[in-house]
Amino acid sequence: MDDRPGFGLYVHWPFCQAKCPYCDFNSHVAAKIDHSAWVSAYLSEIRRIGQETQGRVLDSVFFGGGTPSLMAPETVDAILSEARRTWPSSNEIEITLEANPTSVEAGRFREFRDAGVNRVSVGLQALNDLDLKALGRLHSAAEGRGAFDVARETFDRVSFDLIYARQGQDLAHWRAELTEALALAADHLSLYQLTIEPGTVFAERFARGGLRGLPDEDVSADMYALTQDLTSAAGLFGYETSNHAVPGAESRHNLIYWESGDWVGIGPGAHGRLTFGDHRYATEAPKAPGAWLKAVRDGVGHEAREQLTAEAVAEERIMMGLRLERGVRVPNLANYQNKVIYINQLNDIDLLEAVDNRLRLTAAGRPLLNAVLRELLT
Repeated sequence: MDDRPGFGLYVHWPFCQAKCPYCDFNSHVAAKIDHSAWVSAYLSEIRRIGQETQGRVLDSVFFGGGTPSLMAPETVDAILSEARRTWPSSNEIEITLEANPTSVEAGRFREFRDAGVNRVSVGLQALNDLDLKALGRLHSAAEGRGAFDVARETFDRVSFDLIYARQGQDLAHWRAELTEALALAADHLSLYQLTIEPGTVFAERFARGGLRGLPDEDVSADMYALTQDLTSAAGLFGYETSNHAVPGAESRHNLIYWESGDWVGIGPGAHGRLTFGDHRYATEAPKAPGAWLKAVRDGVGHEAREQLTAEAVAEERIMMGLRLERGVRVPNLANYQNKVIYINQLNDIDLLEAVDNRLRLTAAGRPLLNAVLRELLT
């Protein structure tokens, strides 16, 4: 993998057919969408930010959501065409679109491919109908497999997501499901433990005692360990906490996040990071779709641009970089003097190690990522 953090474009499409009960992403259900207004807004934002970032080389584009596969292919084509006019592209630019199985159709996928999309990530989430229903998904297991088959036939690079540590799931069930998933997989898998996020339907149910049968911490830890063992044995190595890939097939766009590169974020609720000279800025767009469209019409599609302090930059670099198996680059540990005591303590108990100007979690430390970050960042 290239050590250069890179420069990316994130495009947020905020609309879904339905809101999943576990999801805390900025997604909305709308009866009617004015696609022309959205195209105009996206292009306007690309042109505006492009004036500030002239000369940057675009390494990746990521269409996230929401459900980007609900976008009209013409909208995707217009956005990518404007991006090409605005920034020179790297020779191996990665252009990813997230897709839900209910919106997958072979002809539509070919149109996305023809527009320039060269990688898709399909949200399967589970491989049996009972669990899909419990997760609030609209597709069946058969529809999910069919959608992934279409994706594999259309794109050279494909990934899919699964959620584990679900209600009623034990280690044997997860072993069987993951084994099936690895037989389906191409070169990348995203495998997430179910987390109960504040503000979601699942959080409300959990507070009322309605989410029964969730695995306890010990079983969840065993599931994580099993995940690393089975994926590695299949040649899809855990390069990040929840992501596994054949070497060379890692998500280049997500590596920009984890390696503290720069990216432009456009669309409702989109976040970005931009560096100008010695200063790094965080951007955040209004979350409500209507508010974002209005902000773009008013000339600025984000509601905040905050200059980050040196300490905030360092902490974010650690928080994101430790998610990677190869760790976070710290060429000068003196820049982290206020963290050295904690780094040494974690090293002494074999949770963290310093190797070749990088801090990385050990095999014992990776399952304890959140606890390690609490020690380092509080």
